[in-house]
Amino acid sequence: MGSDSKELLGIEPLELRFPFEFMKQISCSMELTNRTDDYLAFKVKTTSPKKYCVRPNSGIVPPRSTSSVVVTMQALKQAPPDMQCKDKFLVQSAVVTEGTAVKDITGEMFKKESGNVVDEVRLKVVYVQPPRPPSPVREGSEEGSSPRPSWSDGANINYQDATRESDEPPLSSAHKEPSEITTETSPLISRLTEERNSAIQQNNKLREELDLVRREISKQNGNGGFPLVFVVAVALLGILLGYLMKR
Repeated sequence: MGSDSKELLGIEPLELRFPFEFMKQISCSMELTNRTDDYLAFKVKTTSPKKYCVRPNSGIVPPRSTSSVVVTMQALKQAPPDMQCKDKFLVQSAVVTEGTAVKDITGEMFKKESGNVVDEVRLKVVYVQPPRPPSPVREGSEEGSSPRPSWSDGANINYQDATRESDEPPLSSAHKEPSEITTETSPLISRLTEERNSAIQQNNKLREELDLVRREISKQNGNGGFPLVFVVAVALLGILLGYLMKR
């Protein structure tokens, strides 16, 4: 087959429109339609490969069928001047034989020098304002296909293969503010403090009573003995004091 170039894939839309929002990944999709009777290989390239993730960035579109491609823009920390974007995308396509696998796709397939029937479509990136509350009036119409843009400087643009996966780390969750002590926790702290002070006072009181009991025991020993009930009371006071000290 001789070197040739013709429109192979129908691409919709021809402008990738991203509703711009700070610190948020945004995706849009495009449809690649094969209106021919041939199998078509495609590859997606961009001038900013680190800024976008394309899935899939290459593939095979069977005859008379459509494939979807999702382009995800990484989260941006600031808006570009005048909301203008200079990024570009290039969708290359070429006629391949039936049975060609995605892993067999190479950059050489899309060069006219290869002898393949090839085509290239350039897409612009446009930032738009994020969606607002529903309005009864719908602006514009999306029906129909837009004509292909005419780019006189297309040959001077440096396109690179788009990545399948994001090169940027996922956006971390928003930092949570440390919780403050509320009016509900203040009474609880006060009550626990009062209980602690009360336990200390009871502990001191039991110590005094135990000392008194010990003095009574000493007196009884001097008098030749003391009742059994008195001994049991001393033992119970000692156990209770030990329990309170553990608290």
